[in-house]
Parts: sequence; C-alpha cells; structure tokens
Amino acid sequence: MSMYLRDLLGGTPATELTSVEEWRSIGRPFYAQAVLREEYGVIPQAPAALMARVVRTDIAALDGLATVQEIEIVTKSPDSQLEALLITPNNLELPKGCFVGLNFRGNHTVLDDPQIRPPLTKRLKQVDVSLERGADVAVWQARKIIERGYALATLFNGDAVPDDLSAASERLEHFAQFTKHTGQSDAPGALSCWAWSLSRVIDYLGESSLFDSNTVALVGHSRNGKAALLAGAFDERVALIIASQSGCGGAGPCRDIGEPWDKRETIKQITTAFPHWFCRNFKNYCENSELLPFDQHAVVALCAPRPVLISSAEDDHWANPPGSFAILQATDPVYRLLCDEGLEAQNYPQPGTLTESRLGHFLRKGGHAMTKEDWDAWLNYADIWL
Repeated sequence: MSMYLRDLLGGTPATELTSVEEWRSIGRPFYAQAVLREEYGVIPQAPAALMARVVRTDIAALDGLATVQEIEIVTKSPDSQLEALLITPNNLELPKGCFVGLNFRGNHTVLDDPQIRPPLTKRLKQVDVSLERGADVAVWQARKIIERGYALATLFNGDAVPDDLSAASERLEHFAQFTKHTGQSDAPGALSCWAWSLSRVIDYLGESSLFDSNTVALVGHSRNGKAALLAGAFDERVALIIASQSGCGGAGPCRDIGEPWDKRETIKQITTAFPHWFCRNFKNYCENSELLPFDQHAVVALCAPRPVLISSAEDDHWANPPGSFAILQATDPVYRLLCDEGLEAQNYPQPGTLTESRLGHFLRKGGHAMTKEDWDAWLNYADIWL
C-alpha cells in the first residue's frame, strides 16, 4: 500500500512512499518538521529536572470507590509548576489504563470536593471559585471512568500557558528559550506548550508502579483535543489518543475543500481569534490554505501505528465533523502501510456509531461538549485497544 508524502487530500504528490522504512526515514521526519515549523511551533524540550510531590491524598473519594491525589509537578529549564489531579480505582491493584487530559477551568471543577485546590493563578489572586467547584463533574465523568476500571489524570491547561493572548506572551517567551526553533516565526504557541505539559504528567505516571507505556490514553476536547493529538503525535509513550471535536488545527482539515464543509472554522478565523495557540508561520496560510504543505492527516499519521479515535458531534459544524472523517480517510494509507489496519468505515457514519478500528471514529447527535455518551464510546474503544 503506497502513500504520498506531501498531500493526501488533493494536489500533486511530491514523493510516493512504498515501504515502512521509507515512512520512517523520509515521511515521518518530513511531517514532524513541517507541522511544528508551519503550524504549532517547536515543542519545548523535556525539562532538565522534574520534581513531584503529593500534596494531598483522599482514599475515600467518590463514596469510597477511588483514591484522589493532588500532585505538584515542578520543572526546571523550562521552569513551570503544574498541578495534576490523579483519580484511581480502589478495587483494582492495577487500573486497566489511565486517561490523561487537560481541563479548562481547574482541577477543582472535575469533582464535587471542597478540598481540591484551584489553580495557582487563582489562589494567588484570591479568586472566589465557589461557583466553579464541581461544575465539570458531568464533563469528566470520573465516577464512570473509575467504575469501568480506569484512572484519570487531569491538569489545568493554564498551568503551563494561560489561554489568553496578553497573559500568554510572557510564558511563551520563556518556553521559546528551551526549543530548537530557528526564529520567532516557529517559536512555540500555546498548543505546543500544552502538549509539553501533558508529557510531564506522563513523566510522573511513568515513575508510578500503577502505570506503564501501554496504558496511557490521551484525551481532550476542543482546543484541548488539539493539544492531545499533538502530544500523542510526538510522545511515543502514549498508547491511545482521543481527540474530541478538535476542529481546525486538530483533526479537522485546514484547507478549504468545499462542500459540505463550508461552515467550518478556517485558518484565518482561528489565528485571528487565538493567535497565541499557534506559531507565527501559520498565519501565512490565512488567505490561501492550499499553500500549506500538509493537512491535519499529517498530525494523525505521526501517531501511527497507535490507535486514534476522532470524536465528533453532528451539530458542531464549526469543528467540521465530516471533514474530520475525511482526515481519517486520508490517514488510512499510512496505517495500512505500517500495520495493515486503518479506518474500517467506508462511508460517513450515522450518529451513535462507533467505528472501532485502529483509526476510529465516533459521531453523536448534539453540539460542542464532552458528554456521558462520548465517554461511553471512548471507554468502549479503550477496552478494545488498551
């Protein structure tokens, strides 16, 4: 099975690859350099030193079903303080696996627990988080995850870089000192730094006797889904990647490929609203996305041969559900080349359908959200591939 180096969604292919060795020596290095240089910015290097300590443990969380640990992870070169929430089942010596993902508002929103600390930035500013506590219990479905035999590790994306243009600038400049970028145009954006923070949680889990490299599943929704996909592409310790409604800059095409995807977010829109997410080079393609030397199938292909599940919602036109399915179709030749498995669905599926193949897809009815229905599908997929 052959695949094309430059372009799987149209245009003239530059190089045809026909062997696993050609993918490893030519294809993967080309894509890896291109997506960082032209879209996300170079991911910061692993820290020179990492120190972690458990600051609180509750062995009777979720009515005794789980143990909760709050973990402070401090890194040097680059300097950062991350705070992870780890929830593990009490009835198993070893969990079946661990879902690792970024949250949007802080660990205190994930469980209805008044003792979980809000993010450091909110603590320093003495922000009243009483209305936020437990606000995302339905989003993260921790009880369901625990009852299915898995663990959950999550951290606030703003720990690494705030999700705000003015507040992000200083942190991005700091991280840029610890990359091998060639200039300001490919210095890391927030997505690269968020992906970096996910890898630091995996560093910590790797030192734990509860987990190994075969049991970590990255999961993320929307912009955090973009970060999960990027982290999975470059951190080969990850066993499974789930990107939920990640849209432009995630699992959705960047190129304008016409109907029925005309309602989707574009490069111009996303880099205008959220320029700090990406490197400066990405703006070069605002007016002509066809000049981009890859599309998002390149990012998914960098995850190969590990399982990737792209999750969508029928009414979330902005995140481009059919376009995300097209990305999986475009990535299929890479997976077939490497492991003779890929996307088993031939046609765009109906809502409620989980495609369980190595390149997986889930579509549900509704809009832009992480829901119980999503987690049911994601856990079923993890049961197969972990």
